[in-house]
Amino acid sequence: MQGLDFERTKAEAERGNISAQYNLGVMCENGLGAPQDYAQAAHWYRRAAEQGDAEAQSNLGVLYDTGRGVPQDHVQAVRWYRKAASQGHAAAQYNLALMYDNGMGVPQNDAEAAVWYRKAAEQGKPEAQSNLGCMYARSRGMAQNFAEAVKWNREAAEQGFAQAQHNLGVLYAKGQGAPMDLIEAYKWFALAAAQHYEPAVNVLYMFTQAMSPAQIAEARRRVAAHQKKLSAPSQS
Repeated sequence: MQGLDFERTKAEAERGNISAQYNLGVMCENGLGAPQDYAQAAHWYRRAAEQGDAEAQSNLGVLYDTGRGVPQDHVQAVRWYRKAASQGHAAAQYNLALMYDNGMGVPQNDAEAAVWYRKAAEQGKPEAQSNLGCMYARSRGMAQNFAEAVKWNREAAEQGFAQAQHNLGVLYAKGQGAPMDLIEAYKWFALAAAQHYEPAVNVLYMFTQAMSPAQIAEARRRVAAHQKKLSAPSQS
């Protein structure tokens, strides 16, 4: 939104320009160029959403979900998430999955949650990847498959998502979906703990008491190597 003029954007939005309507919604929601105004954000997101803009549909869904600028209404949130999700919008797919997962605005349905988590996961959204992995591990909405649980949690963990790093540590610690490997488990717990993910902090302390100094040294070497890899500049 940097460089956008509020009044010029508003003029374009009032003429029916979809991009301007969406941008104006973002500006109103975040107080860019004018005081923050969630009601106006909802108004302009709706204008763009009704013309089929997936970003606006998703953002309008969030406002209904959270009750900002409009009365909280999970049914309406689902409606707008679904419109955006059907256009391939990853965040909306994830949010729609959450609604099915938690039975908000729709009847609770593990199978539908898994469908939408998968769609978002395949687009690289780490929260969806982690949740899909958990559903495989817990046999929710699909047959239990620990190998798939490892796969999807690893996808998210490699992106630095702390919950998935912790989940992957648990799978290695139990030998579920991969051979039991306490050193690898420690590595993933340590990476999650470095982000202050409380469950990993607690487990890491117990692991430190149970492992030999040599095992801990190797695990810490792997942690350092992983962190170095993440911080290395990408090669074009």
